[in-house]
Parts: sequence; structure tokens; C-alpha cells
Amino acid sequence: MEQLIISTVTAIFNGADERNWLKVQQAMAENVYLDYSSLSGNPAASIPAEQIVNAWKSFLPGFDRTHHQLSNFSVTVEEDTATIHFDGKADHFIDQDSWTVEGSYDATAVKENGQWHVSRLKLNLLRQSGDLSLPGKAAERI
Repeated sequence: MEQLIISTVTAIFNGADERNWLKVQQAMAENVYLDYSSLSGNPAASIPAEQIVNAWKSFLPGFDRTHHQLSNFSVTVEEDTATIHFDGKADHFIDQDSWTVEGSYDATAVKENGQWHVSRLKLNLLRQSGDLSLPGKAAERI
């Protein structure tokens, strides 16, 4: 069961790297409490998965490619709810330049109709490195 939950979480990040937006959305609950405030400064909010995917697909393709690496998963399951903690590193590339975001994540997944879906995702930013102007360049390229 833990591996199924980890696979659901990794589908979000792998799907983003593959630009497979259906894969990303299918791994999410209908609404996701998304908290990237430690990176963006925007407040956490409950957002429809479709809206999250639309935001990501209007930004991430501005990079030539992205690569997410997830590790050190810890999963606790109580009935139809799983609490997941893991480490993440995301590399974003434009030409020879890169921007890297590192941190840990706290997530929750819920089992709905026999399938696990991520309902909460919080990034705990550890550090950023590389060209910090790359997100702006990616937005301009879209």
C-alpha cells in the first residue's frame, strides 16, 4: 500500500516533467490544499486540481526541461488517509542555465473509490540555487 501511495505522489512530479497534465491531475484529489508559500510567498489555499494543472502548464513549459527527484519517503496510513513526508529537488533548465529548488514536502493522500489521490501538498523550502532569474525568463517565454 505504501508503494501505491508513493507512486501517486511521484506521478505528480513525473507528470510535470513529462508535461503529461492528465497524469498530474489524475494523481490529485478534486481539490488540493496547496502550500508553496515558503517559495512563492503566496498564501496556502484549497485549489481545484484542474486550476493547479492549468497554472503549471502555463509556466513549466517556459523551461526547456525540468527534473524532479524525490527521496526519503515516510508514509503513515490510517484507514483511507495517508500522511507522507519526503525530500525533493527540482532542477529547471533554460539553455545552459539552471535554477534548483530543494526542500521537504508534507503531503496527505486520501483513498477515493479505491484510488489514492493527493489532497494536500506543502513545500518546506530549504534553499534555491543557480540562476534565480530563470522563473521570470520562463514566464516571459510562454
